[in-house]
Amino acid sequence: MPTYTALSKYSLMWLYVMFDLPVQTKSQRKSAARFRKDLLKDGFSMLQFSVYVRHCASHESGAVHINRVRNFVPPEGMVSVIKVTDRQFADMINIVGRRQKPSPKPALQLELF
Repeated sequence: MPTYTALSKYSLMWLYVMFDLPVQTKSQRKSAARFRKDLLKDGFSMLQFSVYVRHCASHESGAVHINRVRNFVPPEGMVSVIKVTDRQFADMINIVGRRQKPSPKPALQLELF
């Protein structure tokens, strides 16, 4: 008989991957691009240009993805991973600057009659 484990906002977790990778040479840019693509393939989403985030259902799942990130890391640069509980993630505050893009002008409607 399978055991049932209740999901808790304290056992669900989010992984933040933050990195600073060199991009001076063509090979460094290629390595940095490959790293970003590998994160996306592994289910991470870009939160900011050098900050990616991924939801994990358990600490064990988080450990699997942290090991994958270890394998993705290019030879140069620094990568940091932070584990955050679902409860802490829910308390995140995003502040967007006041300057916003102007809304596009509405399209002209075609009159048939």
